[in-house]
Amino acid sequence: MKKHSGLKPWAVLIWLAVWQLASMAIGKEILLVSPLRTVTKLAELSAHPAFWLAVLYTLSRIALGFFLGAVLGILLAILSVRFEPVRSLLAPVMLAIKTVPVASFIIVALIWFSSKKLSILISFLMVLPIIYTNVQSGILAVDRQLIEMARVFHVPLIRRIFFVHMPQVLPYFRAGCSLALGLCWKSGVAAEVIGMPVGSIGERLQQAKVYLDTPDLFAWTLAIILVSLLFERVILLLIACLERRLRHV
Repeated sequence: MKKHSGLKPWAVLIWLAVWQLASMAIGKEILLVSPLRTVTKLAELSAHPAFWLAVLYTLSRIALGFFLGAVLGILLAILSVRFEPVRSLLAPVMLAIKTVPVASFIIVALIWFSSKKLSILISFLMVLPIIYTNVQSGILAVDRQLIEMARVFHVPLIRRIFFVHMPQVLPYFRAGCSLALGLCWKSGVAAEVIGMPVGSIGERLQQAKVYLDTPDLFAWTLAIILVSLLFERVILLLIACLERRLRHV
């Protein structure tokens, strides 16, 4: 079967051309900045240490929220498969997290937590149900015949986990990570925009909005896209390396 890749260079170039033409037609930078102006502004911002400190601030907190959500999601998924009451107990909680609007979580969280920790909590909440659901589905889909055969031949539990369960669960985990990574970045930055922790990308976006600095707004948005894509590629690459290693052991 022919594999369909994601982004095509020609499609990206067409949409960049549409963006450029729309910017030229409007003729007002305050309404729509051109792609060239956005990249130029990003280059100007990246020349200052404050830019990289803001990127590091936001990246560290969203990454922490992602890893906490992933780890807890895996642990809860294992428990839910092993113990039916745990699955029943967690079902309404996971449903609530998935259905309650992000803005509601952010506003409530601001009452309980400092704005500095807000993006960690929101990213964590967005990742948790996705990883939980996907890993749970992966565990339930593991070939029961392989499990029984491993038990018959008295394969140690650790070897069963690494060579029977993990190769079959990892594709589900990878799919969950692919979905959760984008969502945790969107929600994490949104939390920063509302909470405005000092030194974050969200604070810079809010300032750009207040002062109607559209070039800054577009440049910071482009920075978020690039950093989130890089973070996603690194995580998915690590998962792919683990999958290959398990296949060749």
